[in-house]
Amino acid sequence: MTRSAILSGLGTWVPPQVVTNDMLAAELETSDEWIRTRTGITRRHVASAGMSTGHLATEAARRALKSAGADRVDVVVVATSTPDRPCPATAPAVAAALGLVGAGAFDVAAVCTGFVYGLATAAGLIGTEVADSALVVGADTFSTILDPEDRTTRVIFGDGAGAVVLRAGDRRQNGALLGFDLGSDGTGVDLITVPAGGSEQRLSGAKPASADSYFQMDGPQVFVRAVRHMTGSVRKVLDAAALAPADISHLVPHQANVRILDTCARELGLPPERVVKNIDRVGNTVAASIPLALAAGAADGRMEAGQSVVLTGFGGGLTWGSTLLTWPEALDVVDE
Repeated sequence: MTRSAILSGLGTWVPPQVVTNDMLAAELETSDEWIRTRTGITRRHVASAGMSTGHLATEAARRALKSAGADRVDVVVVATSTPDRPCPATAPAVAAALGLVGAGAFDVAAVCTGFVYGLATAAGLIGTEVADSALVVGADTFSTILDPEDRTTRVIFGDGAGAVVLRAGDRRQNGALLGFDLGSDGTGVDLITVPAGGSEQRLSGAKPASADSYFQMDGPQVFVRAVRHMTGSVRKVLDAAALAPADISHLVPHQANVRILDTCARELGLPPERVVKNIDRVGNTVAASIPLALAAGAADGRMEAGQSVVLTGFGGGLTWGSTLLTWPEALDVVDE
């Protein structure tokens, strides 16, 4: 047996509060047409008072466990850039809420690439026999760090969570995670950032500007680098498996912007129907983006057992990463 992590459960949850483009247009200098033509987004879900990233993560994780028919896992990994608190990590509280006290639990912070990094970490723990099962959650509440008056960010981001259960198995089985590519470039740290709140700002002795407490992004630079690194990462993970882009049945990219998704598809020579998109309904949900898109692709019936699926992401850090997997047998997505 060649030990591998096998995808065995998938669950998602988004908060019930919906913010449409028209609702944003009533507050900001924008319009439904402006938002749709530039981002592809028509609406997004936003967490309500009393909720937290941990709340969203727990709800999605509960559904993933139900999907897998599991009541225990050895490790819980939460990918997030909006943790419940700066200290401690959110994962132990999520594990406790699920009745998983005693399981290993920790956070991974790689912004929009966080879910892929979390998968790679959990798969490594399973592959080295540290764990036999793992729960990987991508969850973010970016609405909590957006400048209320910044239309360039408020129209893009939504809140949500998605989770998968991995178990130990044979890499020849359907559902196996077959390979990863991970990368970073810290010279681009300022392109996607919240400047204030960390030790760098606090130890500088300078009082931060009010805008520095909110999320900031250099959109044009992010566009160029996201396309370059996601397509490059996909090619690397495929090369390692002696596959070509034409061999991909489905590409599930981070849902950053519909123009980025379309450009990546053209660069890889993939027809549009092979690229999973759900950005129109949920916006950019950061670490939750890939599992939410994966669930959307599974829910519409396009995924078939044994098909090659590639997940790819790009986020702050800068970070990027991809993974190749085969679609499992009879995976029921639980999203309600």
